[in-house]
Amino acid sequence: MTDPVRDWQRCAGTCVLLDGFHAVKHAVRFGAEVPVAVAVDRAAALALAGELAPDVRQPLEALLTEVPQTVYTSLVPRPHPTGVAALAVRPSREANLERLRQVPRSAPVVVLDHPRNLGNAGAVIRLAAGFGAAGVVTTGTLDPWHPTVVRGGAGLHFATAVERLDAAGLPPGPLFALDPEGEDLRGVELPDDAVLAFGSERSGLSSDLRARADRLLSLPMRPQVSSYNLATSVAMTLYHWSLGGHTAARPAL
Repeated sequence: MTDPVRDWQRCAGTCVLLDGFHAVKHAVRFGAEVPVAVAVDRAAALALAGELAPDVRQPLEALLTEVPQTVYTSLVPRPHPTGVAALAVRPSREANLERLRQVPRSAPVVVLDHPRNLGNAGAVIRLAAGFGAAGVVTTGTLDPWHPTVVRGGAGLHFATAVERLDAAGLPPGPLFALDPEGEDLRGVELPDDAVLAFGSERSGLSSDLRARADRLLSLPMRPQVSSYNLATSVAMTLYHWSLGGHTAARPAL
């Protein structure tokens, strides 16, 4: 019989923390390697899977080990109300870069240029996964695999390619950068192989990325409103892309 605490301690330094049922659910659904998963109430977690995600109930039944509340809280810095947590192996950088550089693509890559807010970055990854984007790239110092980003992404890092690169190493494809001085997004059709770049809410696009852009685009905005939230800007742009009937963004039947 395995010891979940020992297994957790062995993997904690190299694996990604998934805190909460939905993060674990998404990681398992999209093929993450999960060496250890725990639940305060295993039966309740499996019942939740049966209700909300029957496709992952059987894998979770094999993965989840029940532990006391005190053990769970000792393993997870910010205990989740569902009392479920796991550690997952981060996809290799080489595999992610191969996915990001693949051409032709069926969906754009989202670039967050020097993002500052960990929660916003997580929300963008969740959005990008939902729209079927080919990946999310960050530039600058923010680690897109930081535990807070993974928490905000609800485990959907495993549904798309997420990496940090510099501006010179961005994936191939025409670079569309969102900027208040750009042309109205509504008049532009975004191709599947687009690279969509978004600056930080405070300082906008960096000068090097702005200079590399093939086209500057702006979002419709009421005068005297300074900006949208980063995740909102990404959602509006990906939705506009999806209106072109692109297959990656079509809902499953």
